[in-house]
Amino acid sequence: MKKLFIIFAVLCLAAPAMAADWNFYGSARMATFRVDVDPDISGVDSDTDTQWAQQGNSRIGATVKVNDEIGGAFEMSDSFGKRKLYGTYKFGASELLLGQTYTPVSSQFYSNSVYDGDGDLLGVGQFYEGRLPMIQWSIAGFKLALVSPNVVNYVETAATAPSVVAGVYVPGTAAVNYDTDVDLPKIEIGYKFKTDMFFAEAVGGYQTYTLDGATQDYDIDSTILEIGGGVTLGPVFFNAGVHFGTNLGNFGAYNPVGLTDEATLAAGGDTNDVDSLGFLAVLGFNINEMFTVEAGYGHEEAELDNSNNTENADQWYLNCTINIAPGFFIVPEVGMITFSEDVTTPEPEVFYYGAKWQINF
Repeated sequence: MKKLFIIFAVLCLAAPAMAADWNFYGSARMATFRVDVDPDISGVDSDTDTQWAQQGNSRIGATVKVNDEIGGAFEMSDSFGKRKLYGTYKFGASELLLGQTYTPVSSQFYSNSVYDGDGDLLGVGQFYEGRLPMIQWSIAGFKLALVSPNVVNYVETAATAPSVVAGVYVPGTAAVNYDTDVDLPKIEIGYKFKTDMFFAEAVGGYQTYTLDGATQDYDIDSTILEIGGGVTLGPVFFNAGVHFGTNLGNFGAYNPVGLTDEATLAAGGDTNDVDSLGFLAVLGFNINEMFTVEAGYGHEEAELDNSNNTENADQWYLNCTINIAPGFFIVPEVGMITFSEDVTTPEPEVFYYGAKWQINF
């Protein structure tokens, strides 16, 4: 009887799945790079290492179509963590999406730089926050999304270490964090227009939350605006974009170069906001069906209010996509990433060369 029950349960679960159209896919990616890190500090040598590993953005997933109205998708990383999981409902010319996938302000990929796990100049010229849970409505190139907010907590009272005062032991205290109050989800919008020859798009986002302290409250507001586009003229293509933002770290920006991008708390309930600027440009040439050459440059900077210090990060790269067979390609790339700020002398840099190997199946 137990075996019959199990078989019946499996058939009940499998019946809806068999009625839907499941399209599975996968992507295996290897990073093979030689990386030299120079801290630009007197007496400290540069460090050179070899990267030889499966990229974390290797994936397996599926798209699902139940009928003309209901669909969805899921995608897992190389460690089987959730990358995407969402459902869609189409009604008329609109679509409603529920779940986790790329947000409107994270759907722009103008570069094909492959270093750092397909870095794509994300965080170094291209704004990016990743794949997040949201409710999104879209129609004719326009998107409006209510996104899970990113909350950065702050310390109201710093921790103290244990001590001995006048021969009496005084225990230490733990740090006290502010209570974070969130009233609204993150709000994001985007619009994209494209033809066979060119595309243009604009995206924006706003987030706010409150730090509720024992003696003082703070409102932490973040904004992002990005515009960009590209054009293709025969074998030549060119993409470019620029973004402006405030407190992007609080917003949840991907920050691989470590710029200071979170607001700091000031007296009287005020905040010292961080203003950020980033831009990138990419030029490519499709030599033939086997070879595509691409060069790109990205710049990111951040400046804190009431400070004369501006932090800057730049990346240059040159690569070539070599198509070996349908679904199998190699991308050799050479590039450099630099970091500088106005108030310090060291200007560390990373020089790298190597290749990404990828098979889609």
